[in-house]
Amino acid sequence: MPESNENQPTVQRPLWAPWRIEYIRGHKPDTCFFCKKAKRDCEQDHVVFKGKRAFVLLNDFPYNSGHLLVAPYRHLSAMTLLEPEELQEISELLLKSQEVLDRLMHPAGYNIGFNIGAAAGAGVKDHIHGHVVPRWVGDTNFMPVLDGPRCVPEALDDTARLIRNAW
Repeated sequence: MPESNENQPTVQRPLWAPWRIEYIRGHKPDTCFFCKKAKRDCEQDHVVFKGKRAFVLLNDFPYNSGHLLVAPYRHLSAMTLLEPEELQEISELLLKSQEVLDRLMHPAGYNIGFNIGAAAGAGVKDHIHGHVVPRWVGDTNFMPVLDGPRCVPEALDDTARLIRNAW
């Protein structure tokens, strides 16, 4: 875990992600992008790791720099439908994602979890997936990271390549 930044002033700001508006308002395809990306080996898909039962990819419409998603290959709508081996691998990939982001970006903290159902904020309602969102004290998304890579929405390919190589 990175060192605490408790000496930094706490700034209370809402997490504001205007670049997500394209995704929020945009047309949602009939096909599941997780299932589609899981079957291909395409660098533009921003998949950074493929395991036996689950995979990790960079969020194309991130809440913050380095926002990763962990999803099972199987198209499932609830965590209760996961096989024990799938749940184990997803848990391991969530932890590994945090370790990789610690090395690359040195965040002060994380939001890690699952949004299941529209009421919980799930943008993809039928394919469960976990989020690993690095956070900094007082962050306003896509701020430069001192002594680390700079990740902006326009540089998702570079960010995915950086994370994939660090895996």
